[in-house]
Amino acid sequence: MNYAVIAVILVSITACNDSDPGSGPGNSGNSSGGGGWSISSSEVFDGGPGKDGIPALTMPEMVSVNEASYLKDDDLVVGYKRGDDVRAYPHPILDWHEIINDEVDSHPIAIIYCPLTGTGTGWERTINGEVTTFGVSGLLYNTNIIPYDRLTGSNWSQIRLDCVNGELRGETAKTFHVVETTWKTWREMFPQTKVVSTKTGFSRNYGLYPYGAYKTNHSSFLFPFEPKDGRLPAKERVLGVIIKGKAKVYTFGAFDAEVVVYEDNFNGTDLVIAGSQVHNFMVAFERRLEDGTILSFSPAPFAQGVSSVILHDNEGNTWDIFGNPGEVSRTGQRLTPVISFIGYWFSWGAFYPSPEIFE
Repeated sequence: MNYAVIAVILVSITACNDSDPGSGPGNSGNSSGGGGWSISSSEVFDGGPGKDGIPALTMPEMVSVNEASYLKDDDLVVGYKRGDDVRAYPHPILDWHEIINDEVDSHPIAIIYCPLTGTGTGWERTINGEVTTFGVSGLLYNTNIIPYDRLTGSNWSQIRLDCVNGELRGETAKTFHVVETTWKTWREMFPQTKVVSTKTGFSRNYGLYPYGAYKTNHSSFLFPFEPKDGRLPAKERVLGVIIKGKAKVYTFGAFDAEVVVYEDNFNGTDLVIAGSQVHNFMVAFERRLEDGTILSFSPAPFAQGVSSVILHDNEGNTWDIFGNPGEVSRTGQRLTPVISFIGYWFSWGAFYPSPEIFE
């Protein structure tokens, strides 16, 4: 299925919608003012459905694990935990909406997802002291979503993590740590999780992936991107870590057990990377605590099945997949997550040319 066909489908569906009508087509000249673009405007493409033609969700209805029968075990979800509030944002919903504005433990957040680059990120919705929501601009850069904030209408680059056009041009997105894994792994780690309901107010077939064979066809691209890097299959899912403007990627093949832990140093930062090919997750944290202590890590000794506690350190502390302390811990401390998220390999090479690959 090519993107022109997909765009027609999405526009047709949007036209039949009785909620959140679109506000006209997007295009590469759809500037919000504020001095133009910080990226080449000739490389900003109109995705087809137009501004808000792919409707973001705001404060969606949540259901329990038992009520989420529409999800299959191997469906991917973007998970977030704040306090005792645990939520899952499934790809089958995000494929159709791309952005979910929500409040978790009374904290305003947005999950920004791009189905064309396979990248799911968590963004704060408070910008310069004011709470906003994000929408889908309909524009793409390096085949990656350009969200816009409804506070100023400024356009942002998801993978660059900054505002590229409009009043807030040059501002950096404030992100938070999310975990991408399968629905099976997530619900076993967090059986109390809430999950987005299919009752979104929009008429969508959430059991249908809208982009055909795009995820599995490594030579199929809907929009141009540069540069291209052929060291890994284009749509292999990898974890990218961003430190001081440079990126390093980690492949699932390096985590071929229940839980595997590596200590690494990238761009001057001591890291611990934990992951599992079996359970389909990878996460990254700094090894240095706030008090300056640098810990050494191994897999948690009881991580023989699926547990949210995945790390054990040289002091006897345990830590969960969000860097929170386990049963035996340094009181009041947590591991600092580094900026990282999972995405297709080609997108990392396009946005952070020649990224280092962990071997």
